[in-house]
Amino acid sequence: MTRALAPAAVLDNPAWSSLAGAHARFAVVHGQAARYDGDVAPFHALADPADPRAWDDLRHLVEPGAAVTIAGAGATAHPGWQVDGSVAGVQLVDVSLRSAPAPDAVRLGAADVPEILDLIDRTQPGPFRRRTVELGVYLGLRGVDGRLIAMAGERLHPSGWTEISAVCTDPAHRRKGLATHLIRAVAAGIRERGETPFLHTSAGNVNAIRLYESIGFVLRKRTDFTAYRRVS
Repeated sequence: MTRALAPAAVLDNPAWSSLAGAHARFAVVHGQAARYDGDVAPFHALADPADPRAWDDLRHLVEPGAAVTIAGAGATAHPGWQVDGSVAGVQLVDVSLRSAPAPDAVRLGAADVPEILDLIDRTQPGPFRRRTVELGVYLGLRGVDGRLIAMAGERLHPSGWTEISAVCTDPAHRRKGLATHLIRAVAAGIRERGETPFLHTSAGNVNAIRLYESIGFVLRKRTDFTAYRRVS
C-alpha cells in the first residue's frame, strides 16, 4: 500500500531543517549558516545556498583553508570559496516500505562506538563520527562470535521526517538480507513517532538505489554533495 507523504518542503534543505529544529542541541550557528559539532557529524548547512549573505556567515564557522560539504548548492563558486569537487546524489523517500521490528537487533550506543567505527571503516557507507550515535536510534546485528556485522540508524531529522543512514554489512555477511532487515526495523521506529523515512545515496551507487526502490522507496530528487574550500 502506498503511504501518504509528510509535507516534503523541508527535504529541499534537510541539514538546515535538522540543525534549526530537532538537532538544535548539536548546532553551531552564525546567522544563516550552521554546522554540527565536529564530533557529531561533518555537515554544514545554509538557510539559502543562493544567498551570498549565507556564504559570508559560513566563513565565521570555518577556518581559512578548511573544506566543507554542502548538499544541494549546485557546485557553484561563491566569493571567498572555491569548489574542490562534487558528487551527484539522490534523495529517496518511503512510500510503500514494509516496516517491522527486529527482535534480534541490538540498540547501539556509546560503548559500541569502537566496533561501529571499525565496521564503518571496512564498509565505507559514509561519514560517521564518535558521537554520531547520539543523532537517533542505531540498530546492529551481531554474529555468532558476538562481532558487529551489520548496522543502520537515524541521521538528519527535518520536521516530519527521519533519514535512514549508515546502512552497512560486513563483506563476509552480505547477500543475506541483513541491510533490508535493519532498514525495516529502523523505519518501524520512525513510523511509531508519526514520521516518514527518507535517505540519500550517491547517484552512482546503483546497487543501493536498486535495493531501496525494491523495498518501497522512490526517487524524490537528484542533488549534489559539493566540497567547498574557504580561500579568504
